[in-house]
Amino acid sequence: MDRSARLMTPVLIVGCIIITASFAVRASFGVFQIPIAEEFGWLRTDFSLAIAIQNLAWGIGQPIFGAIAEKIGDRRAIILGALTYAAGMVLSAWSVTPLGHQIYAWLVGFGIAGTGFGVVLAVVGRASSDENRSMSLAIVTAAGSAGQVIGAPAAEWLLSFLSWQQVFLVFAAVILALILTLPFMRAPEAASKQELEESMGQILKKAFRDPSYTLIFLGFFSCGYQLAFITAHFPAFVTEMCGPIQPGGVLHSMGITTTSALGAVAISLVGLANIGGTLAAGWAGKHFPKKYLLAGIYTARTIVAAAFILLPITPMSVIIFSVVMGSLWLATVPLTSGLVAHLYGLRYMGTLYGIVFLSHQIGGFLGVWLGGRMYDLYGDYTMVWWVGVGVGAFSAIVHLPIRENRGPAAQPA
Repeated sequence: MDRSARLMTPVLIVGCIIITASFAVRASFGVFQIPIAEEFGWLRTDFSLAIAIQNLAWGIGQPIFGAIAEKIGDRRAIILGALTYAAGMVLSAWSVTPLGHQIYAWLVGFGIAGTGFGVVLAVVGRASSDENRSMSLAIVTAAGSAGQVIGAPAAEWLLSFLSWQQVFLVFAAVILALILTLPFMRAPEAASKQELEESMGQILKKAFRDPSYTLIFLGFFSCGYQLAFITAHFPAFVTEMCGPIQPGGVLHSMGITTTSALGAVAISLVGLANIGGTLAAGWAGKHFPKKYLLAGIYTARTIVAAAFILLPITPMSVIIFSVVMGSLWLATVPLTSGLVAHLYGLRYMGTLYGIVFLSHQIGGFLGVWLGGRMYDLYGDYTMVWWVGVGVGAFSAIVHLPIRENRGPAAQPA
């Protein structure tokens, strides 16, 4: 049997390892909000802006690294991404000013782009058969959730006996270790003859003229806004806004005795629930139109977020919200990336998905920055939360007119 017809391949396994580590570090930054702000006496906006810039740099870097991978090779692009990521973490560890963190956030963001979804999903997509592609993309996306499961609690645990600066250095070493896995990442070209004859400029022009590509771009905005805001601010939000954890209760007996600990656990629960949600989305993407699945996911997110902010915020509501939102968290990624591959082929999937992902990260920048800005102005996150509800409803609507058909160039070989 042709190896491309197997679901589990060395490329898929290595892709999962890279995404898990990259996202574990990336998902932990919200845990550092309060320790860094308290050490230097900064406003919440200061470190929030650094995380926001990191998200924006990730978005800008994604199509760049996608193009680099398509020009000089996937593994070289990932090596460059890992070196950039680690450099940003090391320099941030020695930075004592908001401006320093905000400058080095560009390196971290570009590093995430080089070790993140844009490059890795494109490699895995090419190494997968048509039958397994949707599930393969879902498995790699779920690996990002696994990173989120371990990232925030690992940072919280390391902070119990290391300074935040030392934790940053540990994370830099973890990112550099990813380079050791790359000899096992070899993906074949999987493109039609027509795709191979088309230049990147031709396929980009085709996509930019297609209204469906524009709608995919616009619809991914709210995903970035919601995810980045929650990742960066939810631990602090829970710490300050959640009702107390009662002694003798289930959480207390599990060792979760403070709302700070609950905030870190909440991010972990989001990631844990998302593993199942993402795999379910991958399965559904094989059997149902992706645009309707995406519209349904954004509708569900909108309802869940609105209900959470309207009801009293208690430890139980935090747990329920984390699990339900987590099941919808990255479920959009295999569907969105799979839709791009379905419509425009695999040859330049990294670049095309990277451009769509830029919209995601512009949303992420605004979600993180507005979260800090609105907190400093009003003392809470209510307004920025409701903006997230609104953009979620917008994304649900804009996916409906997408024409989910493909031209001849997108036909697989």
